[in-house]
Amino acid sequence: MTLLITAGPTREFIDPVRYISNRSSGKMGCAVAESGLRHGHKVILVAGPLSIAPPAGAEVINVVSALEMLAAVEANLERCDALVAAAAVADYRPEKYIPSKIKKTFGLQPSTLNLVQNPDILATIAPRKGGRVFVGFAAETENLLENAAEKLARKNLDMIVANDITKPGAGFDTDTNEVVLITRSGPSPVPLQSKSAIADLIIAKITELIRQQSAP
Repeated sequence: MTLLITAGPTREFIDPVRYISNRSSGKMGCAVAESGLRHGHKVILVAGPLSIAPPAGAEVINVVSALEMLAAVEANLERCDALVAAAAVADYRPEKYIPSKIKKTFGLQPSTLNLVQNPDILATIAPRKGGRVFVGFAAETENLLENAAEKLARKNLDMIVANDITKPGAGFDTDTNEVVLITRSGPSPVPLQSKSAIADLIIAKITELIRQQSAP
């Protein structure tokens, strides 16, 4: 099995110094990649600016912006049996990139920053899904199951990994997580444990979903 995995944040630059991003470390995506390798699968890792080293053995494609991540996923989709979209992709980017540093001059600072919406990677490539397994992630602060189930249906996913980032030990930058694995058959809560252990559960579920799809 070949896994195409996205991990980490994206950075949407305002000027050469400043950018819009988020708190994602890439730990969960890298844990899934490492688990895939450990179970004998080929892993293509499309990595935003990670705070940790990617696992040895993965084919790493480094990107920075959401548009670069989308292009890398599109270019490598045909090579994979399953896509695991674990990256925290910035929803918006500056409308215009300023090629030189915006100087801090009293009274002359820009008062607004115009943003445009980035493409939704999973929604964009959904028409090319074919027989592949698509897995998404949903980091929520409220209405966890409702919001995640809506994303599962809207993005034509086979599974979504949902977590409430307000819970202790389940947010960004931690080595643990508490999630709900939601498939079209319903939710399966996973109690707080290491991201490595959760990654093993994700890989096992992907293997099961692929087996179900290929069954006569």
